[in-house]
Amino acid sequence: MISTLLVVQILLTIAIVITVLLQKSSSIGLGAYSGSNESMFGAKGPAGFLAKATFVLAILFVLNTLTMGYVYNKEKAHSVVDTIDASTAVPVTTDKNSTKK
Repeated sequence: MISTLLVVQILLTIAIVITVLLQKSSSIGLGAYSGSNESMFGAKGPAGFLAKATFVLAILFVLNTLTMGYVYNKEKAHSVVDTIDASTAVPVTTDKNSTKK
């Protein structure tokens, strides 16, 4: 389950990077390759669509991250300390002869 969520997380990351790079900025970025007014997004171009797509992808990214954390904590409910055998553990002793001044 974790590996599936991790693959989805990587795909979401790539999709977010692509949508952010396609958006028009002051330096245009990769938005210069998206076409002109005759694009399928209308005269305004893909600005509104890409902003909404970025928002949706970001929400999916956050939800996937939270799901991964929840599932990982459920699968790894036991600590390494729980596996230590009490008979093999080194006992902690205090030195009663030393005094603090």
